[in-house]
Amino acid sequence: MATLPTEMTAIDMEGPGEPDVLVTVTRPVPEPVAGEVLVKVAAAGVNRPDIVQRKGFYPPPPGAPSIPGLEIAGEVVALGEGVNAELMGQEVCALVAGGGYAEYCTAPVVQCLPVPEGLSLQEAAALPETIFTVWHNLFERAYAREGETVLVHGGTSGIGSMAIMLGKLFGLTVIVTCGSDDKCAAAVEIGAAHAINYKSQDFVEEVKRLTDGNGVEIVIDMVAGDYVARNLQCLKEDGRHVTIAVQGGLEATINMAQVMSRRLMLTGSTLRARSVEFKGLLADEIERTAWPFVADGKLRPVMDRSFPMADAAGAHRHMEAGAHIGKIILEV
Repeated sequence: MATLPTEMTAIDMEGPGEPDVLVTVTRPVPEPVAGEVLVKVAAAGVNRPDIVQRKGFYPPPPGAPSIPGLEIAGEVVALGEGVNAELMGQEVCALVAGGGYAEYCTAPVVQCLPVPEGLSLQEAAALPETIFTVWHNLFERAYAREGETVLVHGGTSGIGSMAIMLGKLFGLTVIVTCGSDDKCAAAVEIGAAHAINYKSQDFVEEVKRLTDGNGVEIVIDMVAGDYVARNLQCLKEDGRHVTIAVQGGLEATINMAQVMSRRLMLTGSTLRARSVEFKGLLADEIERTAWPFVADGKLRPVMDRSFPMADAAGAHRHMEAGAHIGKIILEV
């Protein structure tokens, strides 16, 4: 086995701020502890939480590196204590609590998924954050069942596109909102049943029209703020509202009598701070239920653009500009 270097190139932040605070640094190569693997990173996904962290509003959980990056793909090059020796040299993708924007990154072995034949490492790096988030929130927290209809905001984002594809594979009708007619067309091409341009249409009225006045069973909400009250108007009785981001504001004013009389359920989650044990159980469920679709080519991430790791600032600017469709990747 080749000797590993002691130092690596990574991207870290000089402090909170605009994309230019992301700078190239030299850091020690991390060592995997018990239950972890060390991955030589080929590609890392860029996600909205990375931007929130860069701005100073989403600090890494205790023990996680300051280096951003929540999903990686690459080759296993070292094993922590207790890890199956057969994993050495295998290609994996993994959900991590941080450290992805680097040449090497440790990952709990239970949070790793195998990279099937025919899936590039760039595509593999685009999967963990979105598939873990969508699976947990749509199927575990919202109890989505075949035949139900779901409204997803941000239909062409990484999360939105994954929700469309996973929903369709599991028999859901997915309605999305997007910010332009081009994005609406792209969402329908990805597999959405309907796409609403929220800038030119009232999504509450459109949802009522599209569902013959019945509403949807589930809303997956990334906006929060004043969207919450409008989302509740889109739900049918016994509907479930799941908040996964607060891009539109932290606070909402809602009619609790409506929640009671229509038996609505409001929930939400963040994944990053959850325990390794929880994420391991989630990874196991995904590997059994959703990963076969990845393995046979039926589920592929929608890819927007790749940037070299050294241009992480450019990748962040591209995401913040909002014109992307699908996933943005850093190639290491």
